[in-house]
Amino acid sequence: MSTPASTPTSRRGQITQTYQMAKRSDPRLGWIILGTFVVGAAVGFGLMSLIPGDGVLSLVISIVAAFMVGILCALLVFGRRAQKAAYTQMEGQPAAAAGALQMLKRGWKVDPVVGFTKQQDVVHRVVGPPGIVLVGEGSSQARVKQLMLNERKKHERVAYGVPIHEIISGRGEGEVPLPKLVRHVQKLGRSVKPAEMTDILQRLKALDAQRGKLPLPKGPIPTSMKGMRSQQRGR
Repeated sequence: MSTPASTPTSRRGQITQTYQMAKRSDPRLGWIILGTFVVGAAVGFGLMSLIPGDGVLSLVISIVAAFMVGILCALLVFGRRAQKAAYTQMEGQPAAAAGALQMLKRGWKVDPVVGFTKQQDVVHRVVGPPGIVLVGEGSSQARVKQLMLNERKKHERVAYGVPIHEIISGRGEGEVPLPKLVRHVQKLGRSVKPAEMTDILQRLKALDAQRGKLPLPKGPIPTSMKGMRSQQRGR
């Protein structure tokens, strides 16, 4: 018998962990969330007061609606600020883009660190509607470009005809900043149908089997975004 993918307790734990993580770089987060709740509740109560009605029932409905609007506004603000805080904390870490790419939802397959140099330059791979997306990051754009060129050639041999896109994550010229990475990947278009994904992934398995075990960058690959993605998907 399988166990549920998530429970209310685990979701509360994820929210608590995300809040603690975000508060480290956003000390005013608690007050901002509280203020948003109060303002949202006041607006909700005011709007409900415009609806004709008398008596206790009307008051109760207005209070409940105010509470729900306040909670919704607070959660929206919390999600945005927590995401911003996560990007701030991840940026500059080895393989930070791998953590950001975890925000991609169903229909995308993310493989962190398919290419690596001893100087901590890395290439991650994403397979999705645009085809194959190689995402590079490192301290030297020239080294990253060479690493991505090598990876492109390897992928072209096993995935002939599949569109291959190249992105460098960073703050340099021609690079995509970490907070904009996921949106940039999602805007690459749709060249691959869901039914074709299985064939592409099978062909890439042959490539990955030839690599052996890759030496990962020092320190853990950031995973701060995983909990946030699970919350967004209701897990």
